[in-house]
Amino acid sequence: MTATVLTRLDRVLELLPRPLDPVRSIKLKLGVLLVASGAAGLAYFSYGIGWPPPITSATAIAVALLTSQVLAHGMTSPLRDMTAAAGAMARGDYTRRVRATSRDEVGELAQAFNKMAEDLHAADQRRRELIANVSHELRTPITALQGVLENMVDGVADPEPAALRSALTQTQRLGHLVADLLDLSRLDAGVVPLRRVRIDVGDFLDEAVEHATASASGAGLDVRFQLRDLPAPLTVQADPWRLHQVFANLLDNAARHSPPGGTVRVSAEEHGDQLRFEVSDEGQGIPPAERSRVFERFTRGDRSAGGGTGLGLAIARWVVELHGGRIGVLDPAGPHRGERPGCRIQVTIPCDGPYREEAA
Repeated sequence: MTATVLTRLDRVLELLPRPLDPVRSIKLKLGVLLVASGAAGLAYFSYGIGWPPPITSATAIAVALLTSQVLAHGMTSPLRDMTAAAGAMARGDYTRRVRATSRDEVGELAQAFNKMAEDLHAADQRRRELIANVSHELRTPITALQGVLENMVDGVADPEPAALRSALTQTQRLGHLVADLLDLSRLDAGVVPLRRVRIDVGDFLDEAVEHATASASGAGLDVRFQLRDLPAPLTVQADPWRLHQVFANLLDNAARHSPPGGTVRVSAEEHGDQLRFEVSDEGQGIPPAERSRVFERFTRGDRSAGGGTGLGLAIARWVVELHGGRIGVLDPAGPHRGERPGCRIQVTIPCDGPYREEAA
């Protein structure tokens, strides 16, 4: 019974204005609260001359308590709201927010609480999307592999080289997905080792293009890689293995999205204390609205040509940022932008990054 009455009283008080919200200090609010309650009691006591003393005293105390309750409610209500919202978040509800209208320390705490709730809600959404995407990516090759093996077991198909190659392809796709997920988990945990050494850019790009050519040929892609001559010998301080991951992903994407007989162009140039790499293809390009999302996990957009895990560009972005650089999609160049604008991705990293070995 008492709890019900208190709940109803809280609901009534929630409808009242909060006159102390503009005050920026909790200490000043407490002072105003004490002065206001004391003044209210004193006023009733003074104007109650002629009343019996017990009635005058009781009235003054009641008015002081009522005044202090009305004023104090606006100070403590955000704390109660945060307690209730914290309990809801502990149960998995990250949509709760608290009213943050005051300008004092409690109001700042309420704003910080709401920001934390938004971040937790976003993290929960990313976690759910990651689980759904991983489940989908795993189901596709597993289903294909299961179908091939079941046909062999049931005698529907003989274990011929073509069937075995299909099973091997799906197994390799699973392996790539698991490796990419492992890389992302290490990147998220901040335990990716960076072992920077001085790299000759020309030799590095020659090797990257050679590997990409072999990979495209093995995948049956009719594409040509063109490495533009460097204006001068270039070197960069970077982790060769991690940087190879970046260009392996970029060149693989460019090859898969190029038309038959298309050309993938690779270039590098020095710009101040930065080294700019560019990889461009002759495919359909990336719409401007999707350019900011292509480096998110499992984002493929309309350029999907199959065969990828949807994680390559996300890994490339993380690796480039670990080197203190940037990666982005540029506007297409050339006179035939409307037909096949192509895609241009630029990677910029410092020429002389500090040599350090991060603990794994």
